[in-house]
Amino acid sequence: MDPALSTTLGALHREARRRLESAGIDGAAFDARLLVEHFTATTRAEAISDPDRMVDAQAVAAADAALTRRIVGEPVHRILGFREFHGLRLNLSAETLEPRPDTETLVDAVLPLIAQMVERHGTCRILDLGTGTGAIALALLAAVPQAVAVGADISDDALATALRNARDLGLLERFTATKSDWFGAISGQFDVIVSNPPYISSAEIKTLQKEVRDFDPLRALDGGADGLDAYRVIARESASHLKAGGIVAVEIGSSQNTDVTGIFHDAGFPVVTALRDLGGNDRVLVFARDGKA
Repeated sequence: MDPALSTTLGALHREARRRLESAGIDGAAFDARLLVEHFTATTRAEAISDPDRMVDAQAVAAADAALTRRIVGEPVHRILGFREFHGLRLNLSAETLEPRPDTETLVDAVLPLIAQMVERHGTCRILDLGTGTGAIALALLAAVPQAVAVGADISDDALATALRNARDLGLLERFTATKSDWFGAISGQFDVIVSNPPYISSAEIKTLQKEVRDFDPLRALDGGADGLDAYRVIARESASHLKAGGIVAVEIGSSQNTDVTGIFHDAGFPVVTALRDLGGNDRVLVFARDGKA
């Protein structure tokens, strides 16, 4: 594919798929389709109904550059600059973790509990620790109009991205971004504390797929020597920031259920709900001070 030349939409799709398949990219056909559709501003229906449609040289060049980035390992959604999460389109940036479908399990776990809180009190105040793109907090706000949320993160880049996403989704009036190292700059109390913290052990980082290891921010991945550092902080400090009857919900690694449950139990937070993701792996734990949510 010569990026200096125009070509047909069908030919561009075929060449994109061939290049990614030749490079051994998992899901080559799907990634090729996403990239071609995005950089040519076309749809799947148009590719099927009008494969002889001409694509100008500028769009061909953009698709060519995107394919080159994918071949060297950059994830397709980082190339696109956004990803869908719980029905929301979220912008990504260099210092935000790419939100993944597994994390939607956390949103689904706490939504019924938030609905109960709103029914009782008329509102719900949420704290999202390590908010990144704002994915968890914004998905909860989108589903519960009476809720408000604070997204905390140590990264200025992440906070700017979360604010941009809140603005784009029309949720800015109910979302506050706060620069904080976990609870360091957080004041007040909340009904719900949620977090998808870094939970990969430092030694495991080098074994991750290159799409994760080389492109997700290390700070959002590295959970310390045993992967549990963040859980210890959240368990230790949540009590002073949680209202009576409030809950703490965290995403965990697939082998961390027992360890994380023990950390929170020792801090006075019995587990009230444990959920698995669509792959059948342990993924979310919900805790409450009195064992009742």
